[in-house]
Amino acid sequence: MKISFLGAAQMVTGSCYLLTTDKYKVLIDCGLFQGDSDSEDLNRNLFDFDPANIDFLLLTHSHIDHSGRIPLLVKRGFNGKIVSTKATFELCSIMLPDSGYIQEMDVEWINRKRMRAGKPLIEPLYTISDAEKSLKYFEIINYDEVVSLVDGIEVRYKDAGHILGSAIIELWVKEKDEKIKIVFTGDLGNKDIPIMRNPSVIDEADYLVMEATYGNKIHGNIENTLLFLLDIITHTVENGGNIVIPSFAVGRTQEILYMLNMLKESKYSKIKDIPVFVDSPLAINATNIFKNNEDLFDEETKELIRKGDNPFEFPNLIFTKTAEESKAINFYEGSSIIMSASGMCDAGRIKHHLKHNLWKGNSCVVFVGYQAKGTLGRRILDGEKKVKIFGEDIYVNCKIYNLNGLSGHADQKGLLDWFSAIKKKPVKVFLTHGEENSLLAFSSLLKENFNIDVEIASIGETVEIETVEKSISILTDKPAVKSKIDLDLIDDIDAILDTIREALVNNSTLIDMNKARLLSEKMKNIRSQLENLDKLIKNV
Repeated sequence: MKISFLGAAQMVTGSCYLLTTDKYKVLIDCGLFQGDSDSEDLNRNLFDFDPANIDFLLLTHSHIDHSGRIPLLVKRGFNGKIVSTKATFELCSIMLPDSGYIQEMDVEWINRKRMRAGKPLIEPLYTISDAEKSLKYFEIINYDEVVSLVDGIEVRYKDAGHILGSAIIELWVKEKDEKIKIVFTGDLGNKDIPIMRNPSVIDEADYLVMEATYGNKIHGNIENTLLFLLDIITHTVENGGNIVIPSFAVGRTQEILYMLNMLKESKYSKIKDIPVFVDSPLAINATNIFKNNEDLFDEETKELIRKGDNPFEFPNLIFTKTAEESKAINFYEGSSIIMSASGMCDAGRIKHHLKHNLWKGNSCVVFVGYQAKGTLGRRILDGEKKVKIFGEDIYVNCKIYNLNGLSGHADQKGLLDWFSAIKKKPVKVFLTHGEENSLLAFSSLLKENFNIDVEIASIGETVEIETVEKSISILTDKPAVKSKIDLDLIDDIDAILDTIREALVNNSTLIDMNKARLLSEKMKNIRSQLENLDKLIKNV
């Protein structure tokens, strides 16, 4: 049995892993590469396997970096079964055709330039029609239900808490009278984020393929993030500017709506009458799918809805479906909150809103999700003073913020807590879905705390999965006893953080608020490093 890492290995996009048994080939995810200049080539390259020989595609969730090459897979000969949760299928039914539309539009724009240059035209990666054809291969699986795919392969999906329908995939494969359990985490969610339930815990695994997107970072507190967002909106409105929020259509948009609903209903009446535009047909359709899957929400959100307080329906919330409605936003008199896709700013209506607001000193852009290397969003977040949008140089004069407390991915502590809860630890862990610094940091933590064999997967790498001896599959955790000195130091830093948070909320000037925010982030990083140092000391 072998696992091949064909994407999201030392990167965060293009998730694709191939499990090869003595009889079957099982693909886990088939996502688009996004961001850097190599992405287009990686997407257009031939697969490292014959799609016609793939028996099953197990899909962890609907995000395009996990599902976006499914239409291409089908176009090139796949005729197997795509297994997903109901919500993932429903979201893919709108997201994949939308991706096909983007592919068509991008190629149309490129071909106009190629025609003028006398170059041969190119074909889109896939079309809307290709995407729609791929949907017929989906089969639905329920959470927590063990299903036999074929003789010798069983699967169970557990809630990953990342987005609606997201799953951790547990696979039991029987070869040579030995049953081996392999677990693929997909994208693990952040604890206690709005709407989503916390990630499910697994009891055991022989081998684990685990994401580490934020293996070296600690997210901000959600309550403080709410207050920070409120402060951003308040100051921007006072200055007569717009708040532009590039947001992933699925997951993040709905979380932000939840938060804005909370803020508007609170005592902070200053933003109560500010219009909120959701300017993304995909996000609008996704929100409707969320509404139809309330059974997957966390208890807090269910209780709100039972009381008649639906976070996706509040005064001055405006969904703009047509291009004309979208254009009209830029002529709206007064401040507004504009949420639009794509979340990394590389496609969609968000580019128009950036073009109209980046140069305005009184407006701001608020990033609420991961920005991959090479994307327009990452360049803006990294501080570039001038970016090119639709072939035009746009100066970045507005204020740029990053709400890292809103991530849909577990942070270092969340990842470590999730792994700690596994009763029977794996013999080996393969870390994926992360940039180098995150992977190295989290790899070290796992090795130091659990005496686990950890490998950072490389793209194109194939590894043998060997029979697991019972004697080595049961590993015990090292006791987590903190030294009094480190605990006292951490308590001191916590006290400093509390002071800074209070100042951040009460500050009257944006300059002071920014200084406090930066200092707060530094303190959080120091706290994380001290905790890691304490773990290192315990292992000496």
